[in-house]
Amino acid sequence: MSETIKKVVLAYSGGLDTSAIIPWLKETYPGCEVVAFCADVGQGDEELEGLEEKALASGATECHIVDLKEEFAADYIYPTLKTGAIYEGTYLLGTSMARPVIAKAHVEVARKVGADAVCHGCTGKGNDQIRFEGCFAALAPDLKVIAPWREWTMESREDLLAYLAERNIPCSASLTKIYSRDANAWHISTEGGELEETWNEPSEQAWVWTKSPEQAPNEAEYLTLKVENGEVVALNGEALSPYQMVVKLNAIAAEHGVGRVDIVENRLVGMKSRGCYETPGGTVIIAALEAIRELVMDKRSREWLHTVGEQFAHLVYDGRWFTPLKDSLLGAADAYSADMNGEVVLKLYKGSVTATQKRSPNSLYSEEFATFGADDVYDQKHAEGFIRLYTLSSRIKALKDQEK
Repeated sequence: MSETIKKVVLAYSGGLDTSAIIPWLKETYPGCEVVAFCADVGQGDEELEGLEEKALASGATECHIVDLKEEFAADYIYPTLKTGAIYEGTYLLGTSMARPVIAKAHVEVARKVGADAVCHGCTGKGNDQIRFEGCFAALAPDLKVIAPWREWTMESREDLLAYLAERNIPCSASLTKIYSRDANAWHISTEGGELEETWNEPSEQAWVWTKSPEQAPNEAEYLTLKVENGEVVALNGEALSPYQMVVKLNAIAAEHGVGRVDIVENRLVGMKSRGCYETPGGTVIIAALEAIRELVMDKRSREWLHTVGEQFAHLVYDGRWFTPLKDSLLGAADAYSADMNGEVVLKLYKGSVTATQKRSPNSLYSEEFATFGADDVYDQKHAEGFIRLYTLSSRIKALKDQEK
């Protein structure tokens, strides 16, 4: 006999999987009340339109749609950007960054309605099950977690559609779905279809937001971004919130084919997966922040921040946001961000972003020292002593080798 569950909050998207999960929960846990929860992280009005009606038609008693767009950008995207985190050198963590803010709101809704369980529609093959459940463990260890894809006997879209048809539950999904997609304000990911064969070049159907570089404008566009304390705060002189900045840059950069990435990544569960990721605005922001880092950070500091960024990328990807390690790494990034101030001019052209001009009041670059012309500040004779001491260990080893 199934464990007694009185009320469960389901992370609901309105798609095929979660539409089937609602009746499955009610059948598996008799007398259970199902509350649908949807996080608005900027995935677009099309995905949210009619969502409450769909949830109620599927058997949910309530549907909570929570606006998390500003919180997502300000408290998750921007802090991650300060660390320079990029997973495996390419992936800008679009899906990964959204999971903790969604999970946090999921728990808050569960507390609000007095639920004794939470439920997600993640498969047993993916990263998201770990990300969500890692957050639940940190925020609400007392709540039971239900993961239908690890429990039920259904294995395919055909099975799910037949399950809903038998119960006369309406669903707009069909067997013609080609791709699996995840969208939010930061990015959109596309998996499946022809992408499952790594020898296939992605068709234009695999790209949703961005123009192909070949179809992008023949004229470059220049943008001026202002950076304060490691955050991009203004575009062409206009102050914008983090969410507004991302949205505005998405629209501009997508027209120029900026932000396309086709990668094969290592999932946390051990397998590799291929995805086409579009992060147009984010690619522009990262280029601006990197331009300021070039000016204000010394060699050893940049090496250390690179280590922090690599560690933070794994932390976000692996679903460990609500941990002391996150606080520690962000503390290091914040310490360096105090000097991250300045302006950057970026050139967008045919899929590329290039910083053409950059300046900072904290710049360590000095034309007086770096010039190839005559100067009064650098005595080149001093380099000889530096080099002799810098290479002393190599010289001693060579002398020892000669003695042998």
